[in-house]
Amino acid sequence: MDSFEINKIIAAVLLTALIIIGIGKFADVLFHVEKPKESAYKIEGLEKATSTSTTSEIKTEQKIDIGQLLAMGNLEHGQKVFKKCSACHMIASDGKNMIGPNLWGVIGRQAGSIGDYKYSKAMIAYGKEWSFEEMNSYLIKPQAYIKGTKMAFAGLRKEKDRASVIIYMNSKSKSPKPLP
Repeated sequence: MDSFEINKIIAAVLLTALIIIGIGKFADVLFHVEKPKESAYKIEGLEKATSTSTTSEIKTEQKIDIGQLLAMGNLEHGQKVFKKCSACHMIASDGKNMIGPNLWGVIGRQAGSIGDYKYSKAMIAYGKEWSFEEMNSYLIKPQAYIKGTKMAFAGLRKEKDRASVIIYMNSKSKSPKPLP
């Protein structure tokens, strides 16, 4: 076989592959099927096991008593868990901004309010005060809670971890807020 025959075989194989891919793409466009908003079969306990992905779902899911949640945490555990955060955040009264803003006095502060830090447009638009409830909801999964935030952190799934970190961050302030 000469090189011309090999080129024809290779071209035929590539053309066949492109036609098969093209037919698949065309069929996807032609027969577009929208996924249902709700599952037809309800499985008990599945909602708790799966992670939520929209802001409204996270906000409605977190109608728990913040006082009970914070009772699960403690300052020492919060200091240990905060080490995950310290890769990007400092929490000192005279601390500087790192990849993320300095979190000194964050509880009670308006979101996106440190002047010398470049926040994402989503965080500036969010602009709410960081209460215990807001911080708890945000720490579950930051990018799902505030769509478009720059914070690339998976979140803290364990309630005790979130409660402890919130208690620790609250303690790092000139005037810590009283725990509910």
